[in-house]
Amino acid sequence: MATYYPPTAFHFRVNIQVEGAADEDTRFQEVGGLAVELGTEELVEGGENRFAHQLPSGARHGNLVLKRGLLTSSQLIRWIRDAFENLAFTPVNVVVTLLNEKHQPLAAWQFINAWPVKWTLGNLNATDNSVLVETLELAYQWQRPA
Repeated sequence: MATYYPPTAFHFRVNIQVEGAADEDTRFQEVGGLAVELGTEELVEGGENRFAHQLPSGARHGNLVLKRGLLTSSQLIRWIRDAFENLAFTPVNVVVTLLNEKHQPLAAWQFINAWPVKWTLGNLNATDNSVLVETLELAYQWQRPA
């Protein structure tokens, strides 16, 4: 009988389907925001004052958050700058894939029609010896298993 071990969280791949994106554009050190929440709607029943019914109203998704060492020039950076500087949004699909030790997919999530909503650069600190990290936050229409 084989013993089950939960997968590690450090072996993953991100594919942002920006036209002309190079391999460097898909290398991220952290992915966050893999979440979905079911909203509820309160319904008050006439004549029943002890409680209100809670009914499901639809799924809500938070933003996808990607972190990596700063790239100063890439097709992904141009896509982000075009959105922020020119308000020219070209939604793209993003696929996040969890991999096993043999680099085979264990699970994958697809984020449909994603676009940048926030870009953050880590602090510059003359007394710190760390990599400068950029954080990209993407909104999207919906997500599904890939």
